[in-house]
Amino acid sequence: MSKIIGFGEEVKGYDIPVLNEREIRAAAGLLFVAVFLSLMFVMFKENFAPIKYVITMFLTDFLIRVFINPKFSPTLILGRLIVRNQNPEYVGAPQKKFSWIIGVALSGTMFIFFIIVNAFSPITGLICLICLIFLFFESAFGICLGCKFYPIFFKDKVQYCPGEVCDVKAKQDIQKTSKVQLLIVLGFIVYILLTVFFFNDSFSKRPYDLFGITKTVQSK
Repeated sequence: MSKIIGFGEEVKGYDIPVLNEREIRAAAGLLFVAVFLSLMFVMFKENFAPIKYVITMFLTDFLIRVFINPKFSPTLILGRLIVRNQNPEYVGAPQKKFSWIIGVALSGTMFIFFIIVNAFSPITGLICLICLIFLFFESAFGICLGCKFYPIFFKDKVQYCPGEVCDVKAKQDIQKTSKVQLLIVLGFIVYILLTVFFFNDSFSKRPYDLFGITKTVQSK
């Protein structure tokens, strides 16, 4: 039973159980796509069936991670298969468990509203947005937002963070951002805003079918 119920892997050289951040990021990417696409069905088709399936899958997956063992999580198994040729990046298991408990709370609340009560509200919309932000930051940047709250509730020092952000160290030159680079980003934002202001009417026009394929298909 001890080999089934557990959290994290014992790896030589690490004082605490760890997890592979690469497969966690891959799993987060898969969940992000699922949540995002299901929300598109809600917004543009008013079809709530996909989001109900995704919420059920999401909650089940996180319950397995937290209360049984991450190694049996379907999305983490898929993530492991996707990144199996990459060297593992070990991260501390305790902070990840805390983050996934937050995921259980969020998905559990959504399950109650959407599946049991069968209702939506600004609360469900806000929770969906929070889930998307958490998943996006994890998959795109390797930043575990839920882990940021771990030190608030636990006094023990966070160990083995993604990118070694827990360790105090000086930034290398390649990590530093100059004032010129910051101005470029600011200028790019202004460029986007000006593009929207001057070209919104033009960009809003529906493109025409260059080869008339749509009309040909409809006529058949």
